[in-house]
Amino acid sequence: MGRDAGAQQGAFRDREDGRFDMSSWLLEHHGFLPVPIVVSDPALGYGGGVALAFFHRPKGAPATRTGTDGKPRMITPDIMGVMAMKTENGSQAYGAGANLHFREDDWRYKGGLARTDLNIDFYTSGRVLPQQKVAVNLEGLMSFQQVSRRLGDRDMFLSAQWIYMDVDPRLENAADRPLFTDLDFEQVSSGLGLALEYDSRDNPFTPSRGYLFQVQGNAYLPAIGSDVEFQSYRLHGYGFWPLGGHLVLGGRADVRRVDGDVPFYRLPYIDLRGVPSARYQDDTAGVLETELRWNLTTRWAGIGFLGAGRAWGERAGFGDAPTAVSKGFGARYLVARQLGMYVGVDYAWGPEDQKTVIIQMGSAWR
Repeated sequence: MGRDAGAQQGAFRDREDGRFDMSSWLLEHHGFLPVPIVVSDPALGYGGGVALAFFHRPKGAPATRTGTDGKPRMITPDIMGVMAMKTENGSQAYGAGANLHFREDDWRYKGGLARTDLNIDFYTSGRVLPQQKVAVNLEGLMSFQQVSRRLGDRDMFLSAQWIYMDVDPRLENAADRPLFTDLDFEQVSSGLGLALEYDSRDNPFTPSRGYLFQVQGNAYLPAIGSDVEFQSYRLHGYGFWPLGGHLVLGGRADVRRVDGDVPFYRLPYIDLRGVPSARYQDDTAGVLETELRWNLTTRWAGIGFLGAGRAWGERAGFGDAPTAVSKGFGARYLVARQLGMYVGVDYAWGPEDQKTVIIQMGSAWR
């Protein structure tokens, strides 16, 4: 019994510095990483939940591979997870997902399935009448499936995607119905797409150098089960640059666009920490964000971030659309040294001075 207790204690201590560390627990003892979910998004209300992430590296599988620049790249272990959350306004969600790697990272699979029942505020366009907040319930099933193939020995991947949503939008106040069209209440959107990705990051969890660029497009068509017909596009890139021995500067640019008959709940919105979900929507949404990480010790780090976004298109031209600015700060702890993964908490606030607390596992940028 004493030996078992010692083994368990050793599973949570790093062999190099003796600090609390979950690398051995996750990779050698088939353990899991519990991640608290703190919901403080003004669009959903306050609440919480938990996610459990299980890590597995197949026996004999390499932990790294050499990139085209001669530098090592981490091969992410297989990750499987489940989550559940609930908020004070009655919103709840349950889901499961996986991120798998095959043949020394030549093939990748990423997928997830979630059941949602969300009470969320959307906003009318404000083109004719003053902008109005509308309470909507979105109950349904959501699925994302992606298979990726590495192109030769390069840090590039070609991916095929299928995105499926079967959502029943319901208004809290029936008197708001004239603000919407019949299209807005179509339930099923099913889309197939392709993505091209370049990934030279040294670490997929909390990068310190390298780049990630991706362009993707999806077509939602009746032939594949969709009630609506539209196209969605996304172009985004992240960069990470070490500044001396203790600072890492990160930059993010992200643009999303839709064309066609798009229900209101599928419109792009400004996606920034501190900005309520779906608060600023239109045919196109773009954000710029920067983050500075200061490694105070070999384990602890502090971060500061600043971002701005704009949504434009049918509701407002680019020059007339408001700019939403968010900022904040946070703390990080290197919880798994072998994975280079930090966890921590962010405190952010946006243009309407609404405060948000976010638990982060790895990078905040997805």
